[in-house]
Amino acid sequence: MTRRTFNPGRALAWVAMIVVLVVTVFPFWWMIRTALTPAADIYTDNTGLLPDHPTLVNFARILGLTSEAEARAAGGSGARLDFARYLLNSVIYCGLIAAVQTLFCAMAGYAFARLRFPGRDLVFGIVIAALMVPPIFTLLPNFILVKDLGLMNTMAGMVAPTILMTPFAVFFLRQFFLSLPRDVEEAAILDGNGPWGIFWRIALPMSRGPLITIGLTTTVWAWKDFLWPLLVGRNEENRLVTVALGVFLQQSPNTQPDWTGLMAASTLSVLPVLVLLVLMGKRLVQSLNFTGSK
Repeated sequence: MTRRTFNPGRALAWVAMIVVLVVTVFPFWWMIRTALTPAADIYTDNTGLLPDHPTLVNFARILGLTSEAEARAAGGSGARLDFARYLLNSVIYCGLIAAVQTLFCAMAGYAFARLRFPGRDLVFGIVIAALMVPPIFTLLPNFILVKDLGLMNTMAGMVAPTILMTPFAVFFLRQFFLSLPRDVEEAAILDGNGPWGIFWRIALPMSRGPLITIGLTTTVWAWKDFLWPLLVGRNEENRLVTVALGVFLQQSPNTQPDWTGLMAASTLSVLPVLVLLVLMGKRLVQSLNFTGSK
């Protein structure tokens, strides 16, 4: 039986990893703790990792399961939050952007990787150069364009700037398509398939992992988006969860914010993406080490 020797480097790596994990998870845990804390104990019960009198009333009043009198008795501010509607709007917003953007980025990535046309490298260079442009620089032009098109306070106006493609996704998928074996594509050409048929029948099925990666990262990015939906989606019918949380905080008629209600709503808003990452996390990690061989 071999005895393992102590490795200082490995021990230091484990300590660093644990510290990073605690620093990353602790804010999320404290958010849940605050959501489970009664409003009357928010400033007195703040020393332990668990609340002294845990309660679900904050989640109940955020979900509209309590009357206004019951919500105020529980320490609520009286502000209203139509959480179900805002959650549905966020799901539609993220779903549209993730699905359409992933498809168009895959088409663009395959075109840059396999098709030959005049100016291909120049166009791809322009796409890559767009990575160096901060999103804040395109905020005002996009806002003016959406306003001139009459798409303010509509879901179409909210998804318009990012629904087609992003430079990083095009670059990421192009690199994968370059690694696909040409033998498979040549066999498909002998079977009578053109570029479009090869893309749909060969390239897309073989790129399931990278497509899931782009879809997940796009979903997470869209879910936490705040500034653009705040500018364009001011109407309550199209308001997203992230914007609704900010409005809920500002609508508090009391002298102090409704922290317990806000943390309960924030916890509920994080759960859909967290569940998605837990279910698809393993596939996401595997797809980061993809190869073109099947």
